[in-house]
Amino acid sequence: MRQYSDKIALIKNSRGIYSLDTSIGCTSGMENEKVGCYNDCYAAKSAKLYGYDFSKTVLRNFKSKRHELEILIQISKIPLDFVRIGTSGDPSENWEHTIKILKVISKVDKEIVIITKHWTNLNIEQLQFLTTINVCINTSVSALDKKELIKNAIEQYKLIKKYCRSVLRIVSADFNLANETGLKLSKIQDYLFKNEDTLDTVLRVNKNNKLVQSGIINVKESKFLGKKATISKFNKKTYFGKCSSCIEMCGVKMKNENYDYPNKRFFPVQTKIF
Repeated sequence: MRQYSDKIALIKNSRGIYSLDTSIGCTSGMENEKVGCYNDCYAAKSAKLYGYDFSKTVLRNFKSKRHELEILIQISKIPLDFVRIGTSGDPSENWEHTIKILKVISKVDKEIVIITKHWTNLNIEQLQFLTTINVCINTSVSALDKKELIKNAIEQYKLIKKYCRSVLRIVSADFNLANETGLKLSKIQDYLFKNEDTLDTVLRVNKNNKLVQSGIINVKESKFLGKKATISKFNKKTYFGKCSSCIEMCGVKMKNENYDYPNKRFFPVQTKIF
């Protein structure tokens, strides 16, 4: 199979999100479930389609100072208020490497959104660094996750609140309450949504997914970016479309007057780098 390039790049996806993945591929996720999270990882399926080995994580780097400057200029021109890390890989697989990249791209006046399942946890030195930059950590979690993953996700989400903007990004599903497992998982999902600062992410699945076949989740046909999609939607009002029209913007636009995010509200105006 083909191996990913280790050259870091800014990519705009079909939803209009600009991603700068510090790593690509997801060894941890594929070890957790053979075909990726919830047996329907979009990034893993896309990798297989194009012949890439998604089970081998490749760290991505700047190749030169010129390349570094090119990326910074590209980020500065993004029409959105933020750049995202964690689209086709999980930055938590190597936090030391991720922090190294953050130290470079934080020079640009854009908020950085990191999406992670916390396969490894940030240490105290890395957490303290987050207080110095404009960053929002999206902790990805679902009632479908293993018990230990849910426990760790909640712990990390709460811990990170002390250092920067922290959001619980819940991959939700319309669980079948007439199914014993579905009912059990729905209660876990209700518990997750009782936390502050939550984002609801619609679960997209294949009709052959074992969750569908066993009747654990309810699904329906929908349109996603103009194409047919099979989804399990917990909340009918949850946004499902282009990112430019999203109100929450991966947590960047969320407001919580009961919590002072140290990195956003009091962050000084950054010096121009160009």
